[in-house]
Amino acid sequence: MQTNQPNATLTQAPPVQVEPMTGNDTGGGSPTLLRAVAVTKQFGGLVAVNKVDFTIPRGSIVSLIGPNGAGKTTFFNTITGLYKPTSGKLYFDGSDITGRSPSSITSFGIARTFQNIRLFANMTSLENVLVGQHSRMKAGLFGSVLRLPAVQEEEVKARDKGMALLKLVGLDDQAQEAAKNLPYGDQRRLEIARALGSDPKLLLLDEPTAGMNPNETRELIAFIRQLRTSMNLTILLIEHDMKVVMGLSERITVLDRGEKIAEGDPEVVRANPQVIEAYLGKGAGQA
Repeated sequence: MQTNQPNATLTQAPPVQVEPMTGNDTGGGSPTLLRAVAVTKQFGGLVAVNKVDFTIPRGSIVSLIGPNGAGKTTFFNTITGLYKPTSGKLYFDGSDITGRSPSSITSFGIARTFQNIRLFANMTSLENVLVGQHSRMKAGLFGSVLRLPAVQEEEVKARDKGMALLKLVGLDDQAQEAAKNLPYGDQRRLEIARALGSDPKLLLLDEPTAGMNPNETRELIAFIRQLRTSMNLTILLIEHDMKVVMGLSERITVLDRGEKIAEGDPEVVRANPQVIEAYLGKGAGQA
């Protein structure tokens, strides 16, 4: 895990008005896309996430921050189905997704990247993106074996879409290059392209700028903003670089030892005494 210390000189994002949660968010038109209610995850006697309430407004960019070991990635993993919550509920776009499998949650419209890049190293860039589209393809075993016209047509469309996604992330000229041969920053972009292949409504980015140099980080920040607008995405990210968090986020939730200690727009979170003490450092409140 990255151990980057947060930068005390923070770039502030303009505060935004977040619409309140309404009812049980049972309709697709709700302003809340994802809602976690008292989500808890225990590993034996260790409580990694403790009764966390959390909402993601539709169309927003939200960050989840906190010191190492705060439970951020565990919480990510409960949203994406890698872990089943010990207790609590998760609702996404009007549906209860609590305890569903990762493939089922992907089909609802949630995709993610990982802190440690998990590409298929020996596959080409295009092949990696095609894997990301698998959950949306309809061809069954029978049709694939017989190479029916409908299957061939679907494959052509998938390749066209794959190339379009590679162009979106600036890697269309690397379509036939093995993923392992790409520079680190390009591998990060390829992983995002693969996630986009599943047509998500919500994209979860786990430390997307980890290991990047300042120029790569600036480019990725601009790219994430572009993604939200061009693909009508809602984005949740875990990130240690506070310049990235404060520059991108419209809403921030802070975890410490598995519990939510603060939530709000960047200015509110930045000034919160508990956040300053637990994570940002005492100089941040006056920066």
